[in-house]
Amino acid sequence: MKTVAEVDAFVSGAHAGQVDKIGVPYVQHVRAVAAGLAPFGDQMVMAGLLHDVIEDTDWTAEQLRAAGVPQHVVSVVEAVTNQPGVSYEEKVRRITSDRQATLVKIADNAHNSHPDRAAQLPEEKRARLAAKYRAARDLLWAAADSKEIEQIVSIVNPSLLTELRERTAA
Repeated sequence: MKTVAEVDAFVSGAHAGQVDKIGVPYVQHVRAVAAGLAPFGDQMVMAGLLHDVIEDTDWTAEQLRAAGVPQHVVSVVEAVTNQPGVSYEEKVRRITSDRQATLVKIADNAHNSHPDRAAQLPEEKRARLAAKYRAARDLLWAAADSKEIEQIVSIVNPSLLTELRERTAA
């Protein structure tokens, strides 16, 4: 069975040469997502590190299992992976049926929504993505425990804490 350090090294290689929407090495995104999941244990950290590997590389779930990634981790990764013909909203609704997949997607959403990242996007794209991520938070946050959400966003994107507190106070 793989360790967190081995999975981190693996994703560094799997995402080598890839950059995100703002031109930053993609591995920084998956590491930020994984950091937000640290309070939930090593398998969740692994799921955070691997959350985009099936979607954005040539790796398959079967190959991950064969490489020694725990079955449960691969299942969480599969749950958050885009599927052809499934809209983003449908994907998010599907994710909310699995607590651990929901937590991974909350961490992913929090990092994608980080103001430092958004500020580097063109205004039109920034506005479109902000609306998309806000709508996803409506679904994701409704499906998760507010204390768990707070643990994640306090690590990944503390700017969301105000939004979270306003929602939980309402």
